[in-house]
Amino acid sequence: MKYIQSPQTIENESFHIIGDIIARERPDYRFASPLHEAVIKRVIHTTADFDWLDILWFSDHGLPRLQAALRSGCTLYTDTTMALSGINKQRLADWGSECRCFIRDPRVVAAARNQGITRSMAAVDLALTMPGKKVFVFGNAPTALFRLLEQQGEAEGVIGVPVGFVGAAESKQALIDSNHTGVAARGRKGGSNVAAAIVNALLYFSGEA
Repeated sequence: MKYIQSPQTIENESFHIIGDIIARERPDYRFASPLHEAVIKRVIHTTADFDWLDILWFSDHGLPRLQAALRSGCTLYTDTTMALSGINKQRLADWGSECRCFIRDPRVVAAARNQGITRSMAAVDLALTMPGKKVFVFGNAPTALFRLLEQQGEAEGVIGVPVGFVGAAESKQALIDSNHTGVAARGRKGGSNVAAAIVNALLYFSGEA
């Protein structure tokens, strides 16, 4: 059986198919910008779900501001090791930035136990004490997103796409209603893979249409 084996060829063909499906099934759909198109199509590529055409929310000038933050030497804080593992850390390092996840940090484990809160919440608390510019990337834990918002933590941007049935939609709506620069997913859908895909799309985008 013959099948495509080159990773780059597979990816290129996937994006070609995605473009064809959108053109055929949503002929009137228009992306807000080439950067929006790059982000949305990469999330569709990651999930094979075209609902992302309609449920991703972007703050005003959110994507270019997030991309500028990544280029300015910031630290990304993720809520899961899965999101951390999915981000292209070499490209991030090339831009002078890094990525961290505190979910297994002994300080977080102890704080969560002592305070009776989730480790995701305690991880946010720890991240907020760290020096430097911060971007938060949440794909799994609504409590992390809620914690950041209630702590009024400073951030260059927030990617908030927690998946689930308990607090997920509400936490993302709270981000939408906040003054944060960011990206959110309306409703229940999301995930660590989606969060990583958004970051990677920002890292890969060259500015070409």
